[in-house]
Amino acid sequence: MKNTNVLAWAILAILSLIWGTSFILIKKGLVVYNPGEVGAIRILAACLFLVPVSIPKVRKLTARQLKLLFLIGMVGTFGPAFLFALGQTRLDSGITGVLNGLTPIFTLIIGAVFFKQKFNRGNYIGIILAFIGTVVLLTAGSGGEISEFNYYALFIVLATACYGTNLNVIKFYLSDLTPVVITSVSILLVGPLAGLYLVFGTDFSVKLATEPGAVKALGYLSLLGVMSTSLALILFNKLVQLTTPIFSSTVTYLIPIVALTWGILDGEVIIVGQVVGIVAILLGVIINNRRRAKAQKAQSLGKGTN
Repeated sequence: MKNTNVLAWAILAILSLIWGTSFILIKKGLVVYNPGEVGAIRILAACLFLVPVSIPKVRKLTARQLKLLFLIGMVGTFGPAFLFALGQTRLDSGITGVLNGLTPIFTLIIGAVFFKQKFNRGNYIGIILAFIGTVVLLTAGSGGEISEFNYYALFIVLATACYGTNLNVIKFYLSDLTPVVITSVSILLVGPLAGLYLVFGTDFSVKLATEPGAVKALGYLSLLGVMSTSLALILFNKLVQLTTPIFSSTVTYLIPIVALTWGILDGEVIIVGQVVGIVAILLGVIINNRRRAKAQKAQSLGKGTN
């Protein structure tokens, strides 16, 4: 048991570092490549890395499952990869990492609106806190005037809404598949689109051959695709097996800390108003996760008495 606990904490720490580092890697990639190229390289790298896992799985899936996997590949991977890159052209990487914490909030909202999941008072409080925090975070330093709102943040918010949609689709329509199959095959199905766009729709090859630092930036983005999508999935699945959903969800709180730390080390400045917004977002996420954990516990106890 002791060894299991040590392993679980080690995986949590590594996973937090991997996902929290994603935003600084995007930032480094954007030094040379445009948002479209950054998104395409990220997806293509993850696709190629997962080919040995994904190809054998395809033949075992039905046509309906493949259609749904293509859908979540577009909504959960393809779209967000481009949206995050686009948003980070005008947002610090640390702030983007904090906004990524809105994913559990949108998972709850979309589950309630489209999948008849129930809200309670705590959920409302958490959602309101998170969105107030988002507005404060993105107007800090501008006197709070809405005219100074950083509208590029809406790309990140839309990306987290995509993640929330994706998680609900998986939960309600693909619960019979393992997370490894879902992720590897869905990325396999959209990876060729990223490759075609990169080769025929961008100046990637020209930049790679002529731009200073292009090879290094490609390395950062390849690491992003392989590490943040592929390896992180394997680690997260292992963490879920070893621990409880409550413990696993702790990564949601640690990712922004890692992202902010990388941002500060890279010269980004966090002001007091942004700190207030960050705290409000994290409180909102914590409140929602606690309510969800209590509901899951009550549900499991109910099943045990049947």
